[in-house]
Amino acid sequence: MPELLETARQAIALALGKGAHEAECTIQEGSEFSVSVRMREIETLKEAASKAAGIRVLIGSRVGSSHTSDLSREGIERMVAGAIELAAITSEDPFAGLPDEGDLGAIGADLELYSGDVAQLDTPERIRLAKETEEAAFAVDARIANSEGASFGASDGARYFANSRGFAGSYRASMCSLSTVAVAKDGDSMERDYWYSAKRSYKQLESPQVIGRIAAERALRRLNARKAPTQKAPVVFDPRTARSLVGDIFDAVAGDSIYRKSSFLLDKLGEKVASDLFTVVDDATLPGLFGSQPFDDEGVPSRRTLVIENGVLKNYLLNTYTARKLGMKTTGNASRGITGNAGVGHGNLFLLPGVQSPESIIASVKNGLYVTELIGSGVNTVTGDYSLGAVGLWIENGELAYPVSEVTIAGNLKEMLQAVTAVGSDLEFRSSVAAPTLLIAEMTISGQ
Repeated sequence: MPELLETARQAIALALGKGAHEAECTIQEGSEFSVSVRMREIETLKEAASKAAGIRVLIGSRVGSSHTSDLSREGIERMVAGAIELAAITSEDPFAGLPDEGDLGAIGADLELYSGDVAQLDTPERIRLAKETEEAAFAVDARIANSEGASFGASDGARYFANSRGFAGSYRASMCSLSTVAVAKDGDSMERDYWYSAKRSYKQLESPQVIGRIAAERALRRLNARKAPTQKAPVVFDPRTARSLVGDIFDAVAGDSIYRKSSFLLDKLGEKVASDLFTVVDDATLPGLFGSQPFDDEGVPSRRTLVIENGVLKNYLLNTYTARKLGMKTTGNASRGITGNAGVGHGNLFLLPGVQSPESIIASVKNGLYVTELIGSGVNTVTGDYSLGAVGLWIENGELAYPVSEVTIAGNLKEMLQAVTAVGSDLEFRSSVAAPTLLIAEMTISGQ
Protein backbone atom coordinates (compact mmCIF):
# COMPACT_ATOMS: atom_id res chain seq x y z
CA MET A 1 0.00 0.00 0.00
CA PRO A 2 1.44 3.40 -0.92
CA GLU A 3 2.79 5.35 2.03
CA LEU A 4 0.43 8.29 1.53
CA LEU A 5 -2.62 6.03 1.40
CA GLU A 6 -1.57 4.70 4.78
CA THR A 7 -1.24 8.30 5.99
CA ALA A 8 -4.84 8.92 4.90
CA ARG A 9 -6.01 5.87 6.83
CA GLN A 10 -4.10 7.01 9.91
CA ALA A 11 -5.80 10.43 9.68
CA ILE A 12 -9.17 8.67 9.65
CA ALA A 13 -8.22 6.64 12.73
CA LEU A 14 -7.10 9.80 14.53
CA ALA A 15 -10.39 11.55 13.73
CA LEU A 16 -12.46 8.63 15.02
CA GLY A 17 -10.33 8.53 18.15
CA LYS A 18 -11.04 12.22 18.79
CA GLY A 19 -14.81 11.82 18.63
CA ALA A 20 -15.72 11.90 14.94
CA HIS A 21 -18.46 9.46 13.95
CA GLU A 22 -17.32 9.38 10.32
CA ALA A 23 -14.41 10.79 8.35
CA GLU A 24 -12.83 10.88 4.89
CA CYS A 25 -9.34 12.00 3.92
CA THR A 26 -7.86 13.07 0.58
CA ILE A 27 -4.14 13.44 -0.09
CA GLN A 28 -2.69 14.80 -3.32
CA GLU A 29 0.89 15.04 -4.49
CA GLY A 30 2.24 16.18 -7.82
CA SER A 31 4.46 18.36 -9.94
CA GLU A 32 3.63 20.94 -12.60
CA PHE A 33 5.69 22.50 -15.37
CA SER A 34 4.99 25.21 -17.91
CA VAL A 35 7.01 27.19 -20.40
CA SER A 36 5.75 29.95 -22.67
CA VAL A 37 7.59 31.58 -25.53
CA ARG A 38 6.69 34.60 -27.63
CA MET A 39 8.40 35.88 -30.75
CA ARG A 40 10.98 33.12 -30.38
CA GLU A 41 12.00 34.14 -26.85
CA ILE A 42 11.18 32.49 -23.51
CA GLU A 43 8.66 34.57 -21.55
CA THR A 44 7.94 32.36 -18.53
CA LEU A 45 9.30 29.14 -17.12
CA LYS A 46 7.64 27.59 -14.07
CA GLU A 47 8.12 24.36 -12.19
CA ALA A 48 6.52 23.45 -8.87
CA ALA A 49 5.80 20.46 -6.67
CA SER A 50 3.15 20.17 -3.99
CA LYS A 51 1.77 17.77 -1.44
CA ALA A 52 -1.32 18.36 0.70
CA ALA A 53 -3.94 16.57 2.75
CA GLY A 54 -7.52 17.40 3.62
CA ILE A 55 -9.97 15.79 5.99
CA ARG A 56 -13.74 16.01 6.40
CA VAL A 57 -15.29 14.76 9.64
CA LEU A 58 -18.85 14.26 10.83
CA ILE A 59 -20.03 14.44 14.41
CA GLY A 60 -23.60 13.33 14.09
CA SER A 61 -24.83 15.45 11.18
CA ARG A 62 -22.39 18.30 11.82
CA VAL A 63 -19.52 18.63 9.35
CA GLY A 64 -16.03 20.08 9.75
CA SER A 65 -13.15 20.24 7.29
CA SER A 66 -9.48 21.16 7.47
CA HIS A 67 -6.36 20.79 5.33
CA THR A 68 -2.59 21.01 5.59
CA SER A 69 0.58 20.82 3.53
CA ASP A 70 2.47 19.45 6.55
CA LEU A 71 2.16 15.67 6.29
CA SER A 72 4.21 14.93 9.38
CA ARG A 73 2.49 13.17 12.27
CA GLU A 74 2.16 16.51 14.03
CA GLY A 75 0.77 18.20 10.94
CA ILE A 76 -1.88 15.51 10.45
CA GLU A 77 -2.84 15.74 14.13
CA ARG A 78 -3.33 19.51 13.87
CA MET A 79 -5.42 19.07 10.72
CA VAL A 80 -7.67 16.51 12.40
CA ALA A 81 -8.05 18.65 15.54
CA GLY A 82 -9.05 21.65 13.41
CA ALA A 83 -11.75 19.70 11.61
CA ILE A 84 -13.14 18.32 14.90
CA GLU A 85 -13.31 21.85 16.35
CA LEU A 86 -15.20 23.16 13.32
CA ALA A 87 -17.66 20.25 13.33
CA ALA A 88 -18.54 21.01 16.93
CA ILE A 89 -19.83 24.50 16.03
CA THR A 90 -21.44 24.02 12.61
CA SER A 91 -25.16 23.58 12.00
CA GLU A 92 -26.70 20.15 11.64
CA ASP A 93 -27.47 18.93 8.14
CA PRO A 94 -29.62 15.78 7.99
CA PHE A 95 -28.44 15.00 4.44
CA ALA A 96 -24.72 15.08 5.28
CA GLY A 97 -22.80 11.83 5.45
CA LEU A 98 -20.60 9.37 3.63
CA PRO A 99 -21.87 7.13 0.84
CA ASP A 100 -23.54 3.89 1.89
CA GLU A 101 -21.05 1.04 2.13
CA GLY A 102 -22.73 -0.74 -0.77
CA ASP A 103 -22.05 2.27 -3.01
CA LEU A 104 -18.28 2.30 -2.38
CA GLY A 105 -15.64 0.77 -4.63
CA ALA A 106 -13.42 1.31 -7.65
CA ILE A 107 -13.38 -0.06 -11.17
CA GLY A 108 -10.55 -2.48 -11.79
CA ALA A 109 -9.82 -1.74 -15.44
CA ASP A 110 -6.63 0.05 -16.48
CA LEU A 111 -7.79 3.55 -17.41
CA GLU A 112 -4.40 4.52 -18.88
CA LEU A 113 -4.24 7.69 -16.79
CA TYR A 114 -0.47 7.74 -16.43
CA SER A 115 2.35 7.70 -18.93
CA GLY A 116 6.00 7.87 -17.89
CA ASP A 117 7.07 9.53 -21.13
CA VAL A 118 5.84 12.91 -19.88
CA ALA A 119 8.24 12.98 -16.92
CA GLN A 120 11.08 11.76 -19.15
CA LEU A 121 11.02 14.94 -21.27
CA ASP A 122 13.79 17.24 -20.08
CA THR A 123 13.42 21.02 -19.87
CA PRO A 124 15.39 21.87 -23.08
CA GLU A 125 13.12 19.52 -25.05
CA ARG A 126 9.99 21.12 -23.59
CA ILE A 127 11.27 24.57 -24.55
CA ARG A 128 12.11 23.32 -28.05
CA LEU A 129 8.58 22.00 -28.54
CA ALA A 130 7.05 25.38 -27.64
CA LYS A 131 9.44 27.26 -29.93
CA GLU A 132 8.84 24.87 -32.83
CA THR A 133 5.07 25.26 -32.46
CA GLU A 134 5.26 29.06 -32.72
CA GLU A 135 7.74 28.81 -35.60
CA ALA A 136 5.40 26.46 -37.46
CA ALA A 137 2.67 29.12 -37.32
CA PHE A 138 5.04 31.79 -38.69
CA ALA A 139 6.00 29.50 -41.58
CA VAL A 140 2.45 29.19 -42.93
CA ASP A 141 2.03 32.66 -44.40
CA ALA A 142 3.82 36.03 -44.41
CA ARG A 143 0.69 37.55 -42.88
CA ILE A 144 1.44 35.62 -39.67
CA ALA A 145 4.06 38.08 -38.45
CA ASN A 146 3.03 38.22 -34.82
CA SER A 147 2.12 35.80 -32.07
CA GLU A 148 0.59 35.77 -28.63
CA GLY A 149 2.95 32.95 -27.82
CA ALA A 150 3.22 29.20 -27.61
CA SER A 151 3.36 27.03 -24.53
CA PHE A 152 4.13 23.55 -23.32
CA GLY A 153 2.68 22.32 -20.04
CA ALA A 154 2.96 19.06 -18.10
CA SER A 155 1.81 17.59 -14.83
CA ASP A 156 2.35 14.35 -12.94
CA GLY A 157 0.52 13.51 -9.75
CA ALA A 158 -1.35 11.05 -7.57
CA ARG A 159 -4.50 11.10 -5.48
CA TYR A 160 -5.11 9.01 -2.36
CA PHE A 161 -8.48 8.68 -0.66
CA ALA A 162 -9.77 6.79 2.37
CA ASN A 163 -12.86 6.91 4.56
CA SER A 164 -14.12 5.41 7.80
CA ARG A 165 -16.40 2.96 6.00
CA GLY A 166 -13.49 0.85 4.84
CA PHE A 167 -12.74 2.36 1.44
CA ALA A 168 -9.15 3.15 0.46
CA GLY A 169 -7.92 3.79 -3.07
CA SER A 170 -5.41 5.70 -5.14
CA TYR A 171 -4.47 6.47 -8.71
CA ARG A 172 -1.74 8.30 -10.59
CA ALA A 173 -2.24 10.57 -13.60
CA SER A 174 -0.15 12.53 -16.07
CA MET A 175 -0.91 15.07 -18.78
CA CYS A 176 0.90 17.31 -21.24
CA SER A 177 -0.25 20.03 -23.62
CA LEU A 178 1.10 22.08 -26.48
CA SER A 179 -0.54 25.21 -27.89
CA THR A 180 -0.01 28.44 -29.79
CA VAL A 181 -1.93 31.63 -30.58
CA ALA A 182 -1.24 33.02 -34.05
CA VAL A 183 -1.89 36.64 -35.05
CA ALA A 184 -2.67 37.41 -38.70
CA LYS A 185 -2.54 40.88 -40.28
CA ASP A 186 -3.74 42.10 -43.66
CA GLY A 187 -3.88 45.88 -44.04
CA ASP A 188 -6.00 47.24 -41.22
CA SER A 189 -7.43 43.85 -40.38
CA MET A 190 -5.79 41.92 -37.54
CA GLU A 191 -7.12 38.63 -36.15
CA ARG A 192 -5.99 35.94 -33.72
CA ASP A 193 -6.84 32.29 -33.24
CA TYR A 194 -5.33 29.29 -31.51
CA TRP A 195 -4.92 25.57 -31.61
CA TYR A 196 -3.77 23.06 -29.03
CA SER A 197 -3.31 19.41 -28.22
CA ALA A 198 -3.55 17.80 -24.76
CA LYS A 199 -2.99 14.15 -23.88
CA ARG A 200 -2.03 11.82 -21.05
CA SER A 201 1.05 10.76 -23.03
CA TYR A 202 3.61 12.89 -24.88
CA LYS A 203 3.68 10.37 -27.72
CA GLN A 204 -0.01 11.06 -28.42
CA LEU A 205 0.34 14.85 -28.78
CA GLU A 206 -0.14 16.42 -32.18
CA SER A 207 3.16 17.64 -33.58
CA PRO A 208 4.32 21.28 -33.32
CA GLN A 209 3.96 21.52 -37.10
CA VAL A 210 0.30 20.48 -37.05
CA ILE A 211 -0.62 22.72 -34.11
CA GLY A 212 1.17 25.75 -35.56
CA ARG A 213 -0.33 25.26 -39.01
CA ILE A 214 -3.90 24.92 -37.77
CA ALA A 215 -3.59 27.96 -35.49
CA ALA A 216 -2.28 30.02 -38.40
CA GLU A 217 -4.94 28.82 -40.83
CA ARG A 218 -7.70 29.59 -38.32
CA ALA A 219 -6.34 33.11 -37.80
CA LEU A 220 -5.95 33.75 -41.54
CA ARG A 221 -9.51 32.75 -42.39
CA ARG A 222 -10.80 35.39 -39.95
CA LEU A 223 -9.15 38.31 -41.77
CA ASN A 224 -11.36 41.09 -43.20
CA ALA A 225 -14.44 39.84 -41.39
CA ARG A 226 -17.88 41.41 -41.95
CA LYS A 227 -21.01 41.80 -39.90
CA ALA A 228 -23.90 39.61 -40.99
CA PRO A 229 -27.33 41.17 -41.45
CA THR A 230 -29.77 40.64 -38.56
CA GLN A 231 -31.95 37.64 -39.36
CA LYS A 232 -33.13 34.20 -38.31
CA ALA A 233 -31.03 31.48 -39.89
CA PRO A 234 -29.46 28.07 -39.30
CA VAL A 235 -26.36 27.98 -37.08
CA VAL A 236 -23.63 25.35 -37.32
CA PHE A 237 -21.40 25.01 -34.25
CA ASP A 238 -17.91 23.64 -34.87
CA PRO A 239 -16.68 21.05 -32.31
CA ARG A 240 -14.86 23.69 -30.26
CA THR A 241 -18.03 25.73 -29.74
CA ALA A 242 -20.50 22.83 -29.71
CA ARG A 243 -18.87 21.49 -26.56
CA SER A 244 -19.91 24.67 -24.73
CA LEU A 245 -23.53 23.60 -25.26
CA VAL A 246 -22.72 20.29 -23.62
CA GLY A 247 -21.23 22.24 -20.72
CA ASP A 248 -24.47 24.23 -20.43
CA ILE A 249 -26.40 20.97 -20.22
CA PHE A 250 -24.14 19.81 -17.38
CA ASP A 251 -24.95 22.97 -15.43
CA ALA A 252 -28.64 22.18 -15.90
CA VAL A 253 -28.50 18.48 -14.89
CA ALA A 254 -26.09 18.80 -11.94
CA GLY A 255 -27.82 17.70 -8.74
CA ASP A 256 -27.22 20.95 -6.89
CA SER A 257 -29.02 22.90 -9.65
CA ILE A 258 -31.92 20.47 -9.44
CA TYR A 259 -32.48 20.48 -5.67
CA ARG A 260 -32.14 24.28 -5.66
CA LYS A 261 -34.77 24.41 -8.42
CA SER A 262 -32.47 26.52 -10.60
CA SER A 263 -32.52 24.57 -13.87
CA PHE A 264 -34.64 24.65 -17.01
CA LEU A 265 -34.54 20.83 -16.85
CA LEU A 266 -36.14 20.64 -13.41
CA ASP A 267 -38.82 17.89 -13.19
CA LYS A 268 -38.10 16.80 -16.79
CA LEU A 269 -36.86 13.23 -16.19
CA GLY A 270 -38.43 10.91 -18.73
CA GLU A 271 -39.54 13.81 -20.92
CA LYS A 272 -38.36 14.69 -24.41
CA VAL A 273 -36.12 17.74 -24.06
CA ALA A 274 -34.12 17.56 -27.30
CA SER A 275 -34.05 16.26 -30.84
CA ASP A 276 -34.01 12.51 -31.52
CA LEU A 277 -30.43 13.02 -32.76
CA PHE A 278 -29.29 14.31 -29.38
CA THR A 279 -27.68 11.84 -26.94
CA VAL A 280 -25.43 13.06 -24.13
CA VAL A 281 -23.29 10.62 -22.15
CA ASP A 282 -21.21 11.04 -19.01
CA ASP A 283 -18.53 8.36 -18.85
CA ALA A 284 -15.56 8.37 -16.46
CA THR A 285 -14.43 4.89 -17.52
CA LEU A 286 -12.97 5.67 -20.96
CA PRO A 287 -9.22 4.89 -21.04
CA GLY A 288 -6.77 7.75 -21.45
CA LEU A 289 -9.22 10.65 -21.23
CA PHE A 290 -9.10 13.62 -18.86
CA GLY A 291 -12.48 12.95 -17.24
CA SER A 292 -11.65 9.34 -16.34
CA GLN A 293 -10.85 7.99 -12.87
CA PRO A 294 -11.43 4.69 -11.07
CA PHE A 295 -13.64 6.24 -8.37
CA ASP A 296 -15.23 9.60 -7.71
CA ASP A 297 -14.16 11.94 -4.93
CA GLU A 298 -16.30 10.11 -2.38
CA GLY A 299 -15.00 6.63 -3.21
CA VAL A 300 -17.94 5.61 -5.44
CA PRO A 301 -16.98 3.64 -8.58
CA SER A 302 -16.88 5.59 -11.83
CA ARG A 303 -19.46 4.64 -14.43
CA ARG A 304 -21.20 5.48 -17.70
CA THR A 305 -24.44 7.43 -17.30
CA LEU A 306 -26.87 8.29 -20.06
CA VAL A 307 -27.93 11.88 -19.44
CA ILE A 308 -30.06 12.42 -22.55
CA GLU A 309 -30.91 9.52 -24.86
CA ASN A 310 -32.41 10.25 -28.28
CA GLY A 311 -33.75 13.50 -26.87
CA VAL A 312 -35.22 12.05 -23.65
CA LEU A 313 -33.79 13.21 -20.32
CA LYS A 314 -32.75 10.02 -18.52
CA ASN A 315 -30.64 11.05 -15.53
CA TYR A 316 -29.40 13.91 -13.43
CA LEU A 317 -25.76 13.79 -12.31
CA LEU A 318 -25.52 13.35 -8.54
CA ASN A 319 -23.15 12.96 -5.64
CA THR A 320 -24.24 11.42 -2.35
CA TYR A 321 -25.51 14.67 -0.83
CA THR A 322 -27.59 15.83 -3.80
CA ALA A 323 -28.94 12.31 -4.27
CA ARG A 324 -30.19 12.26 -0.69
CA LYS A 325 -31.72 15.71 -1.07
CA LEU A 326 -33.63 14.45 -4.11
CA GLY A 327 -34.48 10.99 -2.77
CA MET A 328 -32.34 9.34 -5.46
CA LYS A 329 -29.07 7.38 -5.77
CA THR A 330 -25.62 8.80 -6.42
CA THR A 331 -24.39 8.52 -10.01
CA GLY A 332 -20.73 8.60 -8.93
CA ASN A 333 -20.27 12.26 -9.78
CA ALA A 334 -18.77 13.62 -6.58
CA SER A 335 -16.02 16.17 -7.18
CA ARG A 336 -13.91 18.08 -4.68
CA GLY A 337 -10.53 19.66 -4.22
CA ILE A 338 -8.35 18.72 -1.31
CA THR A 339 -11.00 19.33 1.33
CA GLY A 340 -14.53 20.46 2.04
CA ASN A 341 -17.86 19.05 1.00
CA ALA A 342 -18.01 17.37 -2.38
CA GLY A 343 -19.71 19.14 -5.24
CA VAL A 344 -21.05 17.61 -8.45
CA GLY A 345 -18.68 17.13 -11.36
CA HIS A 346 -18.64 15.19 -14.60
CA GLY A 347 -16.44 12.54 -16.11
CA ASN A 348 -16.05 12.61 -19.88
CA LEU A 349 -19.22 14.44 -20.85
CA PHE A 350 -19.96 14.32 -24.56
CA LEU A 351 -22.53 14.43 -27.30
CA LEU A 352 -22.67 11.09 -29.09
CA PRO A 353 -21.50 11.52 -32.71
CA GLY A 354 -23.80 11.17 -35.68
CA VAL A 355 -23.13 9.86 -39.17
CA GLN A 356 -22.77 13.07 -41.19
CA SER A 357 -19.40 14.60 -41.97
CA PRO A 358 -18.98 18.27 -41.02
CA GLU A 359 -18.60 19.05 -44.73
CA SER A 360 -21.98 17.50 -45.55
CA ILE A 361 -23.64 19.42 -42.70
CA ILE A 362 -22.27 22.72 -44.02
CA ALA A 363 -23.29 21.72 -47.55
CA SER A 364 -26.89 21.25 -46.36
CA VAL A 365 -27.18 24.90 -45.29
CA LYS A 366 -28.21 27.40 -47.96
CA ASN A 367 -27.74 30.50 -45.85
CA GLY A 368 -26.43 30.47 -42.26
CA LEU A 369 -23.58 30.92 -39.80
CA TYR A 370 -20.72 28.54 -39.04
CA VAL A 371 -19.56 29.42 -35.52
CA THR A 372 -15.90 28.99 -34.59
CA GLU A 373 -15.72 31.08 -31.40
CA LEU A 374 -18.18 32.19 -28.74
CA ILE A 375 -17.71 35.35 -26.66
CA GLY A 376 -19.25 36.28 -23.32
CA SER A 377 -21.27 34.44 -20.69
CA GLY A 378 -24.87 35.06 -21.64
CA VAL A 379 -26.32 31.62 -20.90
CA ASN A 380 -28.96 31.34 -18.18
CA THR A 381 -29.47 27.67 -17.31
CA VAL A 382 -32.34 28.57 -14.98
CA THR A 383 -34.54 29.91 -17.80
CA GLY A 384 -32.64 28.51 -20.80
CA ASP A 385 -32.10 31.97 -22.29
CA TYR A 386 -29.06 32.00 -24.57
CA SER A 387 -27.26 35.04 -26.04
CA LEU A 388 -23.56 35.08 -26.90
CA GLY A 389 -21.21 36.97 -29.17
CA ALA A 390 -19.99 34.85 -32.06
CA VAL A 391 -17.20 34.71 -34.63
CA GLY A 392 -17.22 32.44 -37.64
CA LEU A 393 -17.83 32.11 -41.35
CA TRP A 394 -20.97 32.79 -43.36
CA ILE A 395 -22.40 29.89 -45.32
CA GLU A 396 -23.82 30.62 -48.78
CA ASN A 397 -25.28 27.83 -50.91
CA GLY A 398 -23.56 25.18 -48.80
CA GLU A 399 -20.10 26.72 -48.87
CA LEU A 400 -18.06 28.81 -46.43
CA ALA A 401 -18.16 32.21 -48.13
CA TYR A 402 -16.58 34.89 -45.91
CA PRO A 403 -15.56 35.55 -42.30
CA VAL A 404 -18.06 37.08 -39.87
CA SER A 405 -17.51 38.85 -36.55
CA GLU A 406 -19.30 41.22 -34.17
CA VAL A 407 -22.55 39.27 -34.25
CA THR A 408 -24.71 37.85 -31.49
CA ILE A 409 -26.57 34.55 -31.66
CA ALA A 410 -29.61 34.17 -29.45
CA GLY A 411 -32.33 31.68 -28.58
CA ASN A 412 -33.48 29.53 -25.71
CA LEU A 413 -31.90 26.19 -24.87
CA LYS A 414 -35.33 24.57 -24.63
CA GLU A 415 -35.99 25.34 -28.30
CA MET A 416 -32.37 25.03 -29.44
CA LEU A 417 -32.04 21.43 -28.25
CA GLN A 418 -35.30 20.48 -29.98
CA ALA A 419 -34.07 22.19 -33.17
CA VAL A 420 -30.89 20.11 -33.59
CA THR A 421 -31.21 18.76 -37.13
CA ALA A 422 -27.73 17.30 -37.70
CA VAL A 423 -24.93 15.91 -35.54
CA GLY A 424 -21.50 15.36 -37.07
CA SER A 425 -19.26 12.32 -37.05
CA ASP A 426 -16.21 14.34 -35.94
CA LEU A 427 -16.22 13.79 -32.16
CA GLU A 428 -12.76 14.28 -30.69
CA PHE A 429 -11.70 14.64 -27.04
CA ARG A 430 -9.40 17.58 -26.32
CA SER A 431 -10.74 17.98 -22.79
CA SER A 432 -13.24 16.22 -20.54
CA VAL A 433 -16.16 17.87 -22.43
CA ALA A 434 -16.55 17.16 -26.14
CA ALA A 435 -19.00 17.40 -29.01
CA PRO A 436 -18.98 16.98 -32.78
CA THR A 437 -20.22 19.54 -35.30
CA LEU A 438 -23.83 20.48 -34.57
CA LEU A 439 -26.57 22.12 -36.67
CA ILE A 440 -29.42 24.06 -35.09
CA ALA A 441 -32.20 24.76 -37.58
CA GLU A 442 -32.79 28.37 -36.57
CA MET A 443 -31.45 31.02 -34.22
CA THR A 444 -31.61 34.80 -34.15
CA ILE A 445 -28.42 36.34 -35.53
CA SER A 446 -27.98 40.01 -34.69
CA GLY A 447 -25.42 41.93 -36.74
CA GLN A 448 -25.89 45.00 -38.90
